[in-house]
Amino acid sequence: MKTPAGPQTRPLFFAGPAGLLLVTTLILVWVLTLTAHGEEKVPFTLKSTAFGNGDPIPMTYTCEGKDLSPPLAWEGVPEQARSLVLIVDDPDAPDPEAPKMTWVHWVLYNIPPDTNGLPEGVPSTDLPPGTEEGLNDWKKTGYGGPCPPVGRHRYFHKLYALDTALEGISRPTKSQIEAAMKGHVIEKIELIGTYKKSR
Repeated sequence: MKTPAGPQTRPLFFAGPAGLLLVTTLILVWVLTLTAHGEEKVPFTLKSTAFGNGDPIPMTYTCEGKDLSPPLAWEGVPEQARSLVLIVDDPDAPDPEAPKMTWVHWVLYNIPPDTNGLPEGVPSTDLPPGTEEGLNDWKKTGYGGPCPPVGRHRYFHKLYALDTALEGISRPTKSQIEAAMKGHVIEKIELIGTYKKSR
């Protein structure tokens, strides 16, 4: 006596050449999708854990506090970048109601493009290898924190990605850096903090 045949299970894909073609097509689409997602460009961004864009800068990083440089972090450096430049300045000097000059607080150049940030209070000896320092408006290298004589000032932390390293300059001013990098800026980003003296 024959046992009744159970229900037939259908294969997941078509058998034969048609099935092979379907599987190959699905795999190709999957690989192309993964590749496309993997190649999405990460935006060039600059942030600080100490303050957000447009927010007040904590006193620790000013002349009323410890005068430490703030922690900075960035990502999305363009692949063709060969160096980075960081300039921190205040366009509201001396009085934001009647600004007459831009005061320079920090100048760094030839920062390696694979660097992803600077720690809080970084000394010259701990800067990323190859990084060089320019002069601020106190005629010194290194960071000088916000110290506005009157009103609330804005402090622009500007990071430039360059297609070259800057050669043939030593202890340059901001204007000399800007002249040297003219025509070499791939992309620029900025982070703005504000500060008003408590007394």
